[in-house]
Amino acid sequence: MARRSPALFAWALCGTLDILYAAAWSLLAGGTVGGMLRGVAKGPFGDGAGEWGLGGALAGLATHYAIMGAMVAFWFAAVRRVPALRQPWWLTGTIYGLGLYLVMNAIVLPLRFGAPFPPPDLAKGLVALLPHIVFVGLPLAWLTRKKAD
Repeated sequence: MARRSPALFAWALCGTLDILYAAAWSLLAGGTVGGMLRGVAKGPFGDGAGEWGLGGALAGLATHYAIMGAMVAFWFAAVRRVPALRQPWWLTGTIYGLGLYLVMNAIVLPLRFGAPFPPPDLAKGLVALLPHIVFVGLPLAWLTRKKAD
């Protein structure tokens, strides 16, 4: 039987939860999943990726999972070096999710797209904060929590 990799499982779980949230939010906001994914692809591939159709959507999905891979890898490396990050898992996961939100929304998006930070619409800011904590930080911390003896 093949040995299961906790980091690969965490990558697949967090990446899928986060992209499903983004897809649902896009649909609720009147957009499309393909449009949302092409928007993600614009980050590394430029504004032209928005015109790539299915290829742009697939590039956006690959970009999303690449970013998620970095988020998960950083967490696993940090937990190995600082085992105290495992407890209490709900606190460290919340803090990590907040940190991810700040990196993405206060550094990456303003540099690439000129997005304002803090966002002028606080409700939209919370919509962006929620998945970083609930679908990335908390699951990562829970998956790597220290088991009680």
